[in-house]
Amino acid sequence: QVQLVESGGGSVQPGGSLRLSCATSGYSDSFNCMGWFRQVPGKEREGVAGIRTDSGSTYYTDSVKGRFTISQDSTKNRLNLQMNSLKPEDTAMYYCAADQFRTVEYCSTSWARTQTGFFGRGTQVTVSS
Repeated sequence: QVQLVESGGGSVQPGGSLRLSCATSGYSDSFNCMGWFRQVPGKEREGVAGIRTDSGSTYYTDSVKGRFTISQDSTKNRLNLQMNSLKPEDTAMYYCAADQFRTVEYCSTSWARTQTGFFGRGTQVTVSS
């Protein structure tokens, strides 16, 4: 069973940057979808960014395109999310996630909605002046 531990959250002013990191253990090549989700109290959790671990293809929700970058290190033991030009509406708890044996189509389109697989405990990001 994979374990996911997020770090790197904190408070930042609008326009600032943060880099989230997710350490994985128990990882295997069957986990071909990895990504970041976020949730604001009182709202549903939403998919933010995803990556196919076999091809490196990346996916982003429209609100973060051009500002956020998801990446995975060569050992596939760490997943990162570089967040630039942060806005107050980016304030949320951010969760690292992994799912296995998924098709390219599922990883790129359905996963943000179905949210299957494993999730970490989250790291808080607060954007405020």
